[in-house]
Amino acid sequence: MIIGNGVAGTTAAETIRKGDATARIILIGDEPHPLYNRVALPKVLKGITAPERTFIKTVAWHAENNVELLLNTTVVRIDPERQLIETDTHGEFIYDRLLVATGGTPNLLNVDGAQDTRGIYHFQTLDDTTTILGRIRKSKHAIVTGGSFIAYELTEGFRHHGVRTTWMIRGTRFLHRILDAEGGAFVDKLAKAVGVETVYGDEITGVNAGEDGEITSVNCKSGATIDCDLLGAGLGLRMRTECLRDTGVKVNRGIVTNEFLETSVPNIYAAGDVAEFFDVSIGTHNQMGTWNNAGSHGKTAGANMLGARQEYREVPYYTSTMFDSQMAAIGIMPESVPTMEALGRMNEERGVYRRLFFHEGRLAGAALIGDIRIRRQLMDMIRSQRQVSNAEREQLLSV
Repeated sequence: MIIGNGVAGTTAAETIRKGDATARIILIGDEPHPLYNRVALPKVLKGITAPERTFIKTVAWHAENNVELLLNTTVVRIDPERQLIETDTHGEFIYDRLLVATGGTPNLLNVDGAQDTRGIYHFQTLDDTTTILGRIRKSKHAIVTGGSFIAYELTEGFRHHGVRTTWMIRGTRFLHRILDAEGGAFVDKLAKAVGVETVYGDEITGVNAGEDGEITSVNCKSGATIDCDLLGAGLGLRMRTECLRDTGVKVNRGIVTNEFLETSVPNIYAAGDVAEFFDVSIGTHNQMGTWNNAGSHGKTAGANMLGARQEYREVPYYTSTMFDSQMAAIGIMPESVPTMEALGRMNEERGVYRRLFFHEGRLAGAALIGDIRIRRQLMDMIRSQRQVSNAEREQLLSV
């Protein structure tokens, strides 16, 4: 049984089928679609990529590979003692091995007037994307709230269509836990260069709507009122662990696993964004919501559900555009280990920024903006788990 048909769950199903031609595989997803490429959604939002070109698997592929795909289905209960799951639409199933790859769900904008007002959007699914795209085409002024990657992608998407866009961040800068002040100022410069209006140290306290229920403006903590006809929220994710309630599976922010992606309860595994996995490359737990990390998790979990004992040893990474530049996040971030040592360097002339994170003298992660070609070298160094001298650190920071 696999709960979640994103890249982690679907890759696990594919791995299991390759390793066992006869095992019964049931793959459950609460969306109406088989696997599609979430990494491509920002391009769909810009109108560069057609929605249908994002699909990676078809319903026919699942049938051909004897994978029972249950779409529009939610798991409402898990009973580990009986090894049973209960769904809202297809009854109960007994499992031998269970993988939870449920990911996260966007945190809602919880302010006065938001619940019943139209024109407020979160950005996670293909259906979200096509709905927002339809709205963008008739909008004149958009506001985005949040300092996350999702907030950036909404901001870039809105501005790409020529919509006047105001980006409001409650903190002092974008990704304030990852970037230092210099890195935040660089992102601000890139945003303003494409016409984005940035606001820091402020947040939305209320939403106003017209008689038709459509958004007309937002109220801010600063006392300002800003007119808008479109509001995008990128306020982080809440991990979807509710199906594990009363199961005994250990959950912190995500589902805690060991290096084999096993949870604290026998025969239950976790993978993808929801997994708070033991990262052997740094010797502590990590959680990273990236496509490549989820896919690699799926391969490891699928193999281990068949009886292998494979450690997850990949270095997770994420790459993205950053307006007219590019950005990469590699390895572990301070959100997972706040005590890491951080060293940053900016080269204004070249438009290159690097910030490196060290854990117990070893390179554990990095944030790059501009020229990100060094990421492979950094990933190899993280894998090596060796101590990094001061001279090497200085060389890595040479931008």
